[in-house]
Amino acid sequence: MTTTAPGGPVAAELPFFVYGTLLPGEPNHDLFLRGRTAGERPAVLPRALLYDGPGYPYAIEGHGRVHGTLLVAAPGVYGELLGLLDHLEEFLGPGHPRNLYERVAREVELPGEAGEAGAPDAGDGAGESVRAWVYLAAAAVTRSLRTGGVLIPGGRWTTGRTPGGS
Repeated sequence: MTTTAPGGPVAAELPFFVYGTLLPGEPNHDLFLRGRTAGERPAVLPRALLYDGPGYPYAIEGHGRVHGTLLVAAPGVYGELLGLLDHLEEFLGPGHPRNLYERVAREVELPGEAGEAGAPDAGDGAGESVRAWVYLAAAAVTRSLRTGGVLIPGGRWTTGRTPGGS
């Protein structure tokens, strides 16, 4: 399956960068991702800021870094996963006025060593960059966050629960 990238040509089945309730240990990870991923790695979204939301965060363009996870869809479930995530993130289509988030293709960084199982070859072992789908706050939400939102220092969202806890 191919998908039209917002503002761009047709894109291949890109992995997904997640940074909130879809992170491992968070409530939506098991609900939406269990059995639907073939790989998950820590990743960083450069040139972005993270804001607190009503029980979930928003990433927007900015001069910072957002920490999260890169997810690769399991074989045969890409279309299903894309539809589930678009629905969860209230993405109705590029630029739709009722979008809560926009799904955009962005470069994310994968820190660590090259040559890990399932990872694209970085060549130098200093980390790598991969193009992935990222759900960024839609335009109206972004305007509101820039004027009165609560910035999350360090770009790392947590709900305050301990890993594996309730």
